[in-house]
Amino acid sequence: MPDTLTTIHNVQVLTCAADGEKLKSERDALDLIGDAMSYSAELVLVPVERLTEDFFQLKTGLAGQVIQKFVTYRLRLVILGDISEYVAQSRALRDFVYETNRHNQVWFIPNLQELSERLDHTQQ
Repeated sequence: MPDTLTTIHNVQVLTCAADGEKLKSERDALDLIGDAMSYSAELVLVPVERLTEDFFQLKTGLAGQVIQKFVTYRLRLVILGDISEYVAQSRALRDFVYETNRHNQVWFIPNLQELSERLDHTQQ
């Protein structure tokens, strides 16, 4: 299934297919950002299935590299899906998720309903 462009509460969202190539590097993040920009997307939704185990182990630096690219290009990023297993194994990751979710640039969200609610609140 290809990536698709949708609109949620007037926000252009590039939704990545769960079965696509995994984000394994900074280069992969840049490629995804390029795709999003070509669609004029404001937000990129990446299912948890598209991320490697390394992303959730902060000591690898992968999460920081990927997220920094999105911040640099002023493109919002949503990691969609259940990450409770990873959060339970790492206090640092739990704190990181908590902090990022307090702002509007990067969100870790379990389902589309919560994404819709958050976007609705940011549009008001």
